[in-house]
Amino acid sequence: MSFPFEQYTAVIENSDPVRVNGRVTQVVGLLVEATGPQIPVGEVCHITTGLGPMPCEVVGFRRNSILLMPLVSTAGIRQGSEVVPFGQPLTAPAGEALLGRLVDGLGVPIDEKGDLPPDIGRVPISRDPPNPFSRRRINAPLETGIKVLDAMLTMGRGQRMGIFSGSGVGKSTLMGMICRSSKADVNVIGLVGERGREVREFIEKDLGPEGLRRSVVVVATSDKPALVRVKAAFTATAIAEYFRDQGKDVMLMMDSVTRFALSQREIGLAVGEPPTTRGYTPSVFSLLPKLLERAGTSKTGSITAIYTVLVEGGDMDEPVADAVRGILDGHLVLSREMAHQNLFPAVDILGSISRLMPDIVSKKHYDTAGRVRDLYSTYQQSADLVNIGAYKKGTNAKIDQAVERLPRIEAFIKQGIQEAVPFEESVRLLEGILA
Repeated sequence: MSFPFEQYTAVIENSDPVRVNGRVTQVVGLLVEATGPQIPVGEVCHITTGLGPMPCEVVGFRRNSILLMPLVSTAGIRQGSEVVPFGQPLTAPAGEALLGRLVDGLGVPIDEKGDLPPDIGRVPISRDPPNPFSRRRINAPLETGIKVLDAMLTMGRGQRMGIFSGSGVGKSTLMGMICRSSKADVNVIGLVGERGREVREFIEKDLGPEGLRRSVVVVATSDKPALVRVKAAFTATAIAEYFRDQGKDVMLMMDSVTRFALSQREIGLAVGEPPTTRGYTPSVFSLLPKLLERAGTSKTGSITAIYTVLVEGGDMDEPVADAVRGILDGHLVLSREMAHQNLFPAVDILGSISRLMPDIVSKKHYDTAGRVRDLYSTYQQSADLVNIGAYKKGTNAKIDQAVERLPRIEAFIKQGIQEAVPFEESVRLLEGILA
């Protein structure tokens, strides 16, 4: 029997028998500067303080110093505090025990239900997107229970969609409706940069006990350090990837990508990146595809992802919205005007699109949705003339038909918060608009 000398020789050569710790030399704003140790970007360190070990992550280098950013506040750090390498990057908990639980951006429970089981698995939060050739084609719809989405903006299992809107137009309500009534096996919800008051409100009012039972909620409120807010998005994605690798169809929802981008901008400016478009640093636009491309299909399961994007003043061409729209497979635009008319969910069917809808529904279904969209567009173009009485019935047959069908279209778009409509029923109601 031969002894595997080569295996043990490789282990010895790659090990570091002397642990070299560092010392804090300076703290400026969000940034901690320290001398040594020589460790790579992305690795976690602990800074020894009077309040206990403080976790930090290496975010860059400057001359002969390493730049760290705390995963908590900088309180308690003093000059000369010891910096101890942790030896591995951040990981997130993963397993069935997470269902129904709320965790923070680092995967620590915050729902007062006790600790997670000690034997729960761990997965790295940073991971490369799947090989493009290993992704299965998307060819099956995912039922959301929302009429206007299932019938006119059909999403596929593994598709990535964006919800673009201003504040107060119903994003969180729509997310809760989808979580409660979708046919996904598991929901993973990332609340990034949200107000602390809104978290419990979303859990109890929008998500509800039924939705929470098959959901994992990752929360990093706006008062948390920028690095924790960024990590929360990757933690939620890593948990969704775990369930996808188990062969499940996962619904990943993140609110919001805009606050994720703002958090990364804080980090970039702190380490000295030059601001570019509207103050956003280059790392923001390089990090967005690394996050968004991780969702989708794999050989075993799928992650259908919905990301919310806050558009300032309805500006759909602002930098983050423009970058996200170019990466995703479609977008849902929520209209403030429709919300003012009490049309909820306020989905603007003319400004929204599902790029995969032609591939996952029948030709009859797709053509019917196109005809309804055409009627609604015709009415919108002539709405001013109709409303002031300047249009005379019989002048244009297409406008006459649009005016006649408008009440049916608006009734179709409207849906109660607790109402869930089966996919086939949504398609039948769509066809009824043209009957």
